[in-house]
Amino acid sequence: MSEVTPYPHPDNPNLTLWDLPGIGTKDFPARKYLKLVGFDKYDFFLIISDTRFRENDVKLAQKIKKMKRNFYFVRSKIDNDIRAEESVSDSSKEKTLTKIRDDCIQRLKDLGIESPRVFLMSSFQLHKFDFSLLQETLERELPKDKRDTLLYVMPNVNPDVISKKKKALKVHLYLLATLSAAAAAVPVPGLSVAVDVAVLIGAVTHFVHAFGLDVQSLKRLAIRTAVSYTELRDVIISPVAAKEITKELFLKAFAQLGGAAGLIGAEEVSRFIPIVGIPVAMSLSFVTTYRVLNFILNQLAEDAQKVLKKALV
Repeated sequence: MSEVTPYPHPDNPNLTLWDLPGIGTKDFPARKYLKLVGFDKYDFFLIISDTRFRENDVKLAQKIKKMKRNFYFVRSKIDNDIRAEESVSDSSKEKTLTKIRDDCIQRLKDLGIESPRVFLMSSFQLHKFDFSLLQETLERELPKDKRDTLLYVMPNVNPDVISKKKKALKVHLYLLATLSAAAAAVPVPGLSVAVDVAVLIGAVTHFVHAFGLDVQSLKRLAIRTAVSYTELRDVIISPVAAKEITKELFLKAFAQLGGAAGLIGAEEVSRFIPIVGIPVAMSLSFVTTYRVLNFILNQLAEDAQKVLKKALV
């Protein structure tokens, strides 16, 4: 590869993965490498090899360290190594992984890296090996304002990831409900309902994508796990998952909360009651929005757990 190549995340415009050309080539000499690749725009670096780490990998790591950025060595295609080892010896998977990890760490030490961190991974089996460990490391070491962005786009490799997503998303419910309550303070008929629906649709769309329950995410999971898209979709209960979220679809989901429609009706009526009407309408709007979003969030989290269980069968 002879140029810096961006790969924007399909669901989150705030996240872009960059594939960088190798260091030490004619077009990207080591002395000018960080400047040529635009070093300042990256939050962290994954130095990836599917065989063995080389001297140029170490040169890059040393330059990144000098600039006080985090870097992580990733040994990829581990599943291929395990299959190859099993075909020629009786070594267990654990012994094979230990040997590969130890070899990588020793080679990096020999090349001048102190205490290298090496993560063993397979892109086809993210729930195995060190992907979860890498995720936890990034979560711990990234700046706070970047953690949730990374969390929401991470694949659901274990139940703990789904629980973390649910907890992070739940924090936003109060803000969204407050926005809805603010709209209820304006004495314009129907305005609060219109704002509520817009707020709810935006939030629910974000929830669905964060849990990987949109159509494209489910199809990618089906390819990666060899479990059909239909099988994954069939364990889902939420009416907003695996569909394009339109106003009509959202209202269908909204109908599952029988009391919510009554609260909205009461809100519209109460706003015209002298003196106390607006505060009452604001309270009702806050409660309705929070209740609807909390219900949908819980349901989507449960569906994500079921999809994960089905995918790993």
